[in-house]
Amino acid sequence: MWLFGRKGPSGFSASSTAEEVTEGIDGTGLTAIVTDRFFNHPQFGKDDESFLHLEDVSVTAGASSGIGMETARVLALRGVHVVMGVRNMEGGREVQATIVKENPAAKINAMELDLSSMVSVRKFAADYNSLRLPLNILISNNAGIMATPFTLSKDKIELQFATNHLGHFLLTNLLLETMKKTASESNKEGRIVNVSSRRHKISYPEGIRFDKLNEQSGYNGFSAYGQSKLANVLHANELARQLKEEGVNLTANSLHPGAIPTNLLRHNSFIGGIVNTFGKLVTKNIQQVIREQQPHVM
Repeated sequence: MWLFGRKGPSGFSASSTAEEVTEGIDGTGLTAIVTDRFFNHPQFGKDDESFLHLEDVSVTAGASSGIGMETARVLALRGVHVVMGVRNMEGGREVQATIVKENPAAKINAMELDLSSMVSVRKFAADYNSLRLPLNILISNNAGIMATPFTLSKDKIELQFATNHLGHFLLTNLLLETMKKTASESNKEGRIVNVSSRRHKISYPEGIRFDKLNEQSGYNGFSAYGQSKLANVLHANELARQLKEEGVNLTANSLHPGAIPTNLLRHNSFIGGIVNTFGKLVTKNIQQVIREQQPHVM
């Protein structure tokens, strides 16, 4: 139960769902790309019971309710053509089939994307741009990984910064011209959404350790997570400024989706245990989290 259900000026509260917020909106003719750690985890799409308790999957709702899947489902429900960036294509096709079974009119596709690999990000963007599809909405950077032991990605970059920020930063830049063109030709405001976290306020003392980004010395898992989330916010803020300066009909935003009782803190058993034990008192479910992300551009 979410304790803070008081409605705001919009008429919605923290407990409102994406379906409630988007009721009556017609997204026909719009195209969106949705990326998510749920789609990009190595176990995505595999028959593994442990996957039911991975970070972006509601402990109570199971693997069918990851943040990315719910975002894709509701956008498709409103008529948006959704392209999911997925690491495991078999799993992506399963999600696609699930959404189409519920909504036969859904326009939804899956394309291969490993956000921890810059090579994969570049290939995804090149493949998408080659399709000459429009792109109105990019919803990216759902949560990421949190408080991991010090690890380097396959590109030799600190894992949390690589996974939570750089992959999405590069993807956004590679798709930006397509989004600008779509906004101009359609005369509809485009929307870039970076899913960040309130944890961006608690990074290292110097903010982002640019000179020590990949050094194990002084590494702190929670501070590194805050660092990556701070980068999400700074990216959105600067991109929004540049787009406004250019006069482009396209905005960039970052948001804190709220807390949900998941296994995001699996690397910290003590704190994770507290969250999973008492989380229902102060956290949202997946459907309530997704309403924070819905871009009202239809």
